[in-house]
Amino acid sequence: MKMERNCRNAMNTYPMNMNTCPMKMIVVVFLTLVSLALCSGNHNDAARRELDWSSLKAERPFKGSIVFQSDMDGDREIYLLTEKGLAKLTENGWDDEFPKWSPDGKKIAYSANPRGNYDIFIMDADGSDIVQVTSSDKDEVEHGWFPDGNKLAYTIEQRKGFRKSYSLWMIDLKSKRKSRILTEFKGSSALPNFSPAEPLLGFTGKKTFGWDVFVYDRRAKTATALTEGGKACRPHFSREGRKIAYVSAEADGNGDIWLMNPDGSAKKRLTERDATADYFPSWSPGNEWIVFSSSKKHRIDKGNWSLYLVHVKTGKTHLLFDSPGRDVFPDWY
Repeated sequence: MKMERNCRNAMNTYPMNMNTCPMKMIVVVFLTLVSLALCSGNHNDAARRELDWSSLKAERPFKGSIVFQSDMDGDREIYLLTEKGLAKLTENGWDDEFPKWSPDGKKIAYSANPRGNYDIFIMDADGSDIVQVTSSDKDEVEHGWFPDGNKLAYTIEQRKGFRKSYSLWMIDLKSKRKSRILTEFKGSSALPNFSPAEPLLGFTGKKTFGWDVFVYDRRAKTATALTEGGKACRPHFSREGRKIAYVSAEADGNGDIWLMNPDGSAKKRLTERDATADYFPSWSPGNEWIVFSSSKKHRIDKGNWSLYLVHVKTGKTHLLFDSPGRDVFPDWY
């Protein structure tokens, strides 16, 4: 269940488990928890609003630029981290989430909900020239750029009764034409990531129970499961397409960063941190490092999530950035 919650966290919603206990006790416990949550939330939000985010810096030097999502100021905004410091790219009263660099590093795609549901937007690398890409009554969230930079794949969430389903769609940024991807795949598909070297699309899929990593060959139009057991998600191709970083709970029941070849062979656990949940891997420009988010909590809406680096050859991890908020969904250019 922990794994599935974070594999589905594009929407940041989670199923609730009801305990079997007397109704009076449920009401008392519920009211107590609500009171504590409200008090804690008000205190945390006030502290975040007083934070001088521009004074925050990376804990160690690194090359390139990392965009990520954080609620350090009280709501979810997009930030840019470089060796020079931190820059805030969005500033508004709604949620801005899931930033992704374009292949040339000139644009950033992200999801936002100014109308209530999520749509896809694109902005320049400095946060200017914001353009809305999609507009519907559905939640259009976590996305990936096609290698040519002219199209975006994204995830659509739809509610079916008490359950939700996920499907992958694409939009041509010039013609604005939309079409569904993976029409042959029987099940939910989400979280797209393209290989820059081959016509391969990595995605997180679920056919029955649990999520696994799949690769779709866009020429052969075939989808292949690279993991099994319903405990893996979020594939991310290296810069030359020879390796896939992904998240798996196979080793300790929590999320860890793993590596494998595009055919599913040579699986290797990269982070060995049994006390934490390690998620959202993104490769450095030279494939030497992977940035990821980590927390002792297993829900993205709980705990203090921070950015870490893991060295691909040695597996050594280092704290990169830590704010009072939840710093998640990093993407490195």
